Amino acid sequence: MLLKLLTAFYSGLLLTAQAETILGVTVFTRHGDRQSKHYSGYGLTALGTQQNFQVGGDYRSIYIASNSSKQILGVSENRVVNSQIFATAPDQSVLLNTATAFLQGLYPPLEGLDPEITSQTLNNGSSYGNPLNGYQYVVLHGKEEDAPDTIWLKGDEGCPVVTKSAKKFQESTEFQEKHKSTRAFYESFWEEIGSVYDYQPSNLTYANAYDIFDLLNVASIHNASSAGNVTEEELFQLRTLADSAEFGLNFNNTDPARSIGGQAFAGGILNQLNQTVSTKGKLKFSLMAGSYDTFLAFFGISNLTSTSPNFFGLPHYAATMSFELFTSENVTAFPSDNNDLRVRFLFRNGSDDGETLRAFPLFGGSEDSLPWTDFVSQMQNISITTSEQWCGICQSDMPFCEAYNSTGSSSPASSQGGSGGGMSNVVAGVIGAMVTLGVVAILVGLAFLFLRRRRTSHIAPATAQPINEKHSGRSDSDSA
Repeated sequence: MLLKLLTAFYSGLLLTAQAETILGVTVFTRHGDRQSKHYSGYGLTALGTQQNFQVGGDYRSIYIASNSSKQILGVSENRVVNSQIFATAPDQSVLLNTATAFLQGLYPPLEGLDPEITSQTLNNGSSYGNPLNGYQYVVLHGKEEDAPDTIWLKGDEGCPVVTKSAKKFQESTEFQEKHKSTRAFYESFWEEIGSVYDYQPSNLTYANAYDIFDLLNVASIHNASSAGNVTEEELFQLRTLADSAEFGLNFNNTDPARSIGGQAFAGGILNQLNQTVSTKGKLKFSLMAGSYDTFLAFFGISNLTSTSPNFFGLPHYAATMSFELFTSENVTAFPSDNNDLRVRFLFRNGSDDGETLRAFPLFGGSEDSLPWTDFVSQMQNISITTSEQWCGICQSDMPFCEAYNSTGSSSPASSQGGSGGGMSNVVAGVIGAMVTLGVVAILVGLAFLFLRRRRTSHIAPATAQPINEKHSGRSDSDSA
């Protein structure tokens, strides 16, 4: 009897642990270790590629592997199904390679997973598999800098309003005081940084906090001659100062323009999760690659800083944010009622084995997940959701913004609302233009008929020519 009770008890615990079902995941990742971005043409190092690959493998263990309690419902475990995956990165080598390495970890070569499905046999009996031990080609969408969809990844670039806001921060009392109080500290690194071709002693200030940290941090990892020149305590202080400078450049509670990159990113996350919902789970895993500034801006606007002071700092190499769409029930099909859906935010700060993917409450709340409808509402409050909205807020002259620039009258719309049968000036203008075009078309048509009648009185129709005589005119297809 006791054995039956214990069995029932532990079975109940197991069912409770397995009751939750993951329906889809959207991940944003930072690049791994790289060369200093102070120099043009910088790229990922072998270490950086391994870091992103390892993180991708860890996400595979959590969300793709069949032995995981958090495996996404219906996801293909071994062979990649590209309709289930969406991956995107700006058209920049570091971030494209970041996403590629992550995806290699998410779906490794097939020979190491399931040799039986690695090759395909032809009718003649010969078999072929993908190169590189069954390498899997996950579609990666690279976004050019002037493409509208780039705003979801790097919404702070090409945005003059962000630049103006950053200048305000650099002119602020807070910034100037920090600049003055740290001057002697930065000047003490001239011996270590003086060999940088374009640096002068006057450049060693808080105004270049991130660049100085980046140069010395990269040197501490890769430059044997620099090892030990900067102590761990000094490097920590350099990083702390870079934290404060970069957070100030990407978020200010009273100046929303500072965090436009985070607002656009939030809109991108909302869009990806909504695609999973609207397709009833056909889209299962989305990957977006980007930079630390997007992390910082989102940390600020989502109030993650209230949960941990670590969110005021720069994310480590290969750090990731994850948004889980799930239901609290153990289901075998996507829920028909959106009220059964919830969203959880998780963060992993780097690729080290000791770093785990941890859940944190968003928007200053206390729960580590939100109902889908609440999540959408809260995200909409902090999001830029269309490229047109971004263009207007940024006052940007990016090529794709030209489509949204107003070319008509700037007079205000009619005071009559749509419910009263009134018509806005925009609609009236469109109809007026259509009427004008219609009149012009009629006049052109009449003129054409008139001229044609005159021509036919002097020129015989083409069908009247002998079939063995060449026509002197060119056909429509010739002139196309």
